[in-house]
Amino acid sequence: MIARDLQKPQHLLLTMAFLMSFGFGTWQVLLNNFVIERANFSGVEIGILQSLREVPGFLAFTAVFILIFIREQRFALTALLFTFIGIAMTGFFPSAVGLYITTVVMSTGFHYFETINKSLTLQWLEKKDTPEFMGRALAYKSVASLTAYGLIWVAMGQLDVDFVWMYALVGGLGVFITLGVWAHFKSFGQHAIQHKKIILRKRYWLYYAMVFLSGARRQIFVVFAGFMMVEKFGYSVADISMLFIVNYVFNFLFARRIGALIGKFGERRMLILEYSGLIFVFLGYAFVQHAELAAALYIIDHLFFALSIAITTYFQKIADDSDIAATASVSFTINHIAAVVIPALLGVVWIYSHTLVFMVGAVFAFMSLLLSLLIPNDPDRGNETLFFKLGVSPLRAE
Repeated sequence: MIARDLQKPQHLLLTMAFLMSFGFGTWQVLLNNFVIERANFSGVEIGILQSLREVPGFLAFTAVFILIFIREQRFALTALLFTFIGIAMTGFFPSAVGLYITTVVMSTGFHYFETINKSLTLQWLEKKDTPEFMGRALAYKSVASLTAYGLIWVAMGQLDVDFVWMYALVGGLGVFITLGVWAHFKSFGQHAIQHKKIILRKRYWLYYAMVFLSGARRQIFVVFAGFMMVEKFGYSVADISMLFIVNYVFNFLFARRIGALIGKFGERRMLILEYSGLIFVFLGYAFVQHAELAAALYIIDHLFFALSIAITTYFQKIADDSDIAATASVSFTINHIAAVVIPALLGVVWIYSHTLVFMVGAVFAFMSLLLSLLIPNDPDRGNETLFFKLGVSPLRAE
């Protein structure tokens, strides 16, 4: 049984974050090798698969309606179960259609979980504690991913375990542990009653814009940076696993400190640093010719990702407490508007020019940099941007 001193919402959030990262990390690190070796994917098919993976993210706004019938904590755990079920099924369907279906199942759970987990984090934590906690959560996610990648490296690299059983083992184990977590943690309350409708506020416009570009930019990294490692430089499953292990060792060592730095120096400065660095990272991807340099860029890119929690803490500072759940749902949809289109579109471009795909990423990073310059040093309600103030009345979807 979980001891009483562990019956805190922070511990539930960290436990769920660990489980999700363990499962999704397994799915992600195996994906490129699995689709190339077993399903004969080209850039077109992987682009379509990744676009389909983002459809549930685009539909994340529907979470606010599901909350009419189920509490957020139960919703998060249910979504976690769906994620692991999708992972367990993946290896049994090594075809384009089969992978499209299992990916959508996994992704539905993943995106609903991330939406609700973000909402619960902002509701359960004090504003002053949020940046450091989110950094701590990233460290937990890194440990989970390291565990997954280490398991894959040993099981597949050393013991020759097949893709089918690797996916089934992790998925089944995840379902079992999630049910245990559900049974042991009590139900935690919420500080404010959340809106059960779609709400868009004009004064959140800068947050919406940054979230949109973040989704577009991250898709290029998630889909094509890893795919380049396998297709262009011939990385094996063991190589990719080791690369991910290095990534998450860095995250484990530095993520909590990065969260503390965001709390100390503010969202504006840290986002300017992130986007300035990402411009050069994407330009590096565009012209890299050596596998070792590509790996270095991949690690740097992943480390910069930890700074993106500043977008979330910026929103927490400017948001009404009762807006958090509804806006978390809407923001995931905004984040995935470009994500649904970009993988399929750039998958076609990829066939003709790898360089052009990453140049597009550099443009997105530059646009994000311009937006970050509009964040005040001390954002708050009524002090959302350095540009101009818009009205605060909500726009409600009928």
